Amino acid sequence: MMHRGNYTSQEQQPEPVPVPTEKPRNPVVDTIQQLGQTTVPVMDSNIFCMTIIGQVEGHLVLPPQNKTTKYEHLIPQLVAAEQNSKIEGVLIVLNTVGGDVEAGLAIAEMISSLSKPSVTLVLGGGHSIGVPIAVAGDMSFIAETATMTIHPIRLNGLVIGVPQTFEYLEKMQERVVRFVMSHSRITEQKFKELMFKTGELTRDIGATVIGPDAVTYGLIDAVGGVGAAIRELNRRIEENRARASAVIQ
Repeated sequence: MMHRGNYTSQEQQPEPVPVPTEKPRNPVVDTIQQLGQTTVPVMDSNIFCMTIIGQVEGHLVLPPQNKTTKYEHLIPQLVAAEQNSKIEGVLIVLNTVGGDVEAGLAIAEMISSLSKPSVTLVLGGGHSIGVPIAVAGDMSFIAETATMTIHPIRLNGLVIGVPQTFEYLEKMQERVVRFVMSHSRITEQKFKELMFKTGELTRDIGATVIGPDAVTYGLIDAVGGVGAAIRELNRRIEENRARASAVIQ
């Protein structure tokens, strides 16, 4: 005869899974990976430096492999620089191939309407819509080997072949020409002559202007680099301080 007993069996508990611990990040290694150097110079400065590099991105998002400058990032930075009492001057450094016309004009208008001294510096290139941005500051510099490509506005994508399309292009072109005329010493005749020049660009009409020639034409104020641009900006900042102290007295 079998007797039934109450047998209790302990359930086998699963072994705890080891949680991987995150290794502490090394700031020196991060800096090397991101910037290619071991230390980054850090200092409190009264000058706000903004870079406009690659292609100016407007209302359409460009492919991820393109180096771009997004205008929706620059506009808030310029507003913040205008409002920040510690910032006394703005330095704009350009190495751009151009891009969206309206976005470029928006950035140029923002720079030209700053109440604080602003200096622009073209390094490498300030092509296409980079030209209005380059002349938007109170003083403009260009490196001796830098270039600026001047050409008419083009459309890409679907184009409706009606007279209104060409009228729209002409009005937009006039906006660019008018802005450049009012912020530089180049004449309208010379600017349009460079813009519609044939035989210089391989697959387009227009002209490439090298640093000293841009100064000769009156498009840019002076040939110079970072040192010259910062010296000029500091000089204008000192003038602003002197005017402010004279008003207070």
